Amino acid sequence: MTRYSDMPSGMFLLQNNALVGLKEQPYEAEHLLQQLLADHSDLLAGDQMDELSPRRWLLISKEASIPSEEGGGGRWSLDHLFIDQDAVPCLVEVKRSSDTRIRREVVGQMLDYAANFVLYWPVEVMRAAFESRCASRGDEADQIISEFVADGSDAECFWQKAKINLNAENIRMVFVADRIPAELQRIVEFLNGQMSPAQVLAVEVRQYRGEGIDFTTLVPRLVGQTAMAQQKKAGAGRSESRRWDRESFLEDNRDRVSEAGHQVIRSLLDWAEDHGLTITYGSGKIDGSASLITPSSLGSCQLMMIWTGGDIHFNFKNLENAAPPSSMDRQHDLLTLCAQLPNVRDFWRNTSRAVNCEEVVDPRDSDRVREILDGMSGVLSQREHVPNPSV
Repeated sequence: MTRYSDMPSGMFLLQNNALVGLKEQPYEAEHLLQQLLADHSDLLAGDQMDELSPRRWLLISKEASIPSEEGGGGRWSLDHLFIDQDAVPCLVEVKRSSDTRIRREVVGQMLDYAANFVLYWPVEVMRAAFESRCASRGDEADQIISEFVADGSDAECFWQKAKINLNAENIRMVFVADRIPAELQRIVEFLNGQMSPAQVLAVEVRQYRGEGIDFTTLVPRLVGQTAMAQQKKAGAGRSESRRWDRESFLEDNRDRVSEAGHQVIRSLLDWAEDHGLTITYGSGKIDGSASLITPSSLGSCQLMMIWTGGDIHFNFKNLENAAPPSSMDRQHDLLTLCAQLPNVRDFWRNTSRAVNCEEVVDPRDSDRVREILDGMSGVLSQREHVPNPSV
């Protein structure tokens, strides 16, 4: 007969009306816990980080190499880089509790990673790393992104959100171990209470096994998110995602740009509605987005994305993927016309273009923006493009 004092504490399995004690077991090696996280991202306790909107994860890269200067080689190797459904990057460092560095040294290490990550890991590098990982597994990266996000937006929108988060230093730093020492917990709670919008958290992933049982029980627990820290970050704009519509989008845009710039944005939305394009509004917590979408032979195609801050993105990459081969000359003409806009810039591997509304307030430039949008839509609808006589 089993005596009470002989039974392990903490975790039990009820099997055939008998309690089977599960004993906590350390991980035999650090890489085993690292691989568990890579294979099973739910162990990052996303439901405990945000009960109203549980965090979900995509693995961007294992052993992400982080440089310490522009164009430099990798100086540090981050264990895992994840991203959540709101395009917030999550830096993860894994240690076993038996590693003495987990008490203090790992904190400085993580801060080094984070400070250089936001400077020298642009969203283009992040996207390329994710696409490379998907390709190695035979997956379609953009399709995975579209299925992953909650608001129905496409990959271009998702990566633009990631860029905004990087620019705002809105990232999440997470320490993972089989046990989080009290010293590290105090540091994490302090840093998380002081930092905004960045988060600093820790996750314990305890491992339990029972004698004669051929399975393992893993129990994640979030550490560091105190009630006070949650209140501070909620006040700093980390509340639930908001649902934008035309009225709220234009109201926020008016507060953030000049009246002339606002009229450029309003005219684009009006043009899209008048010409039968679909406009879908995003769910960003701080920055609103509007996707201008038109039908194509391959389904809906996002031609342009507009942000409440005034950025206007021409998605030539989407156009190239969805337009018929016979339209290549017309696409080239549209790119040439786009190059005539003041201060236009390339983004996403030079396949698309971006300009801010403040840079195209001149009527000739704002007309040219609408002409480009009209031309992109015309390429997909196979209708004859009619030049704008005012340009």
